[in-house]
Amino acid sequence: MTDDFDNEGTVPLPPIPKVTPKKGQARAAARLAAVQALYQRDMEGTELHILLDEFHRHRLGAEIEDMQFAEAETAFFDDVVRGYVARAEEIDSLLSSKLADGWRLQRLDKTMLQILRAGAYELLARADVPTAAAISEYVDVAHAFFEPREAKFVNGVLDAVGKEVRR
Repeated sequence: MTDDFDNEGTVPLPPIPKVTPKKGQARAAARLAAVQALYQRDMEGTELHILLDEFHRHRLGAEIEDMQFAEAETAFFDDVVRGYVARAEEIDSLLSSKLADGWRLQRLDKTMLQILRAGAYELLARADVPTAAAISEYVDVAHAFFEPREAKFVNGVLDAVGKEVRR
């Protein structure tokens, strides 16, 4: 297991994903950024208003490590991040109920956990987004960070969440 802190004592964001959203996919970029923002908040405890400001100013649509990211739909990004924070206990409880016996959220990879949290929030609160589309989008985010096996895990958990909250 690697140390989660860099030499300066701060927590780095998850690594730049293997793929980035294609141009014109503002919601896909917003979802990816929301996962990264939730990761930062979880690891560093960054206050919400500071976190959102940082992402608005320096990350959404930015070029990082010679990779140009698509412009993100800022309002959608804000809603996912704020929405999870506002409903964290409810969402974490829901996700916990979908894990196999003996598994706890704390046992999951930190990036994986944020993907599930953002996806669960969207399934709970964004009725304007079809269930299959929301799940598919977060599976795509998982593919950016993980191998296919982990992406299938995201699909399974979010599918179970969707079946419960969107009857």
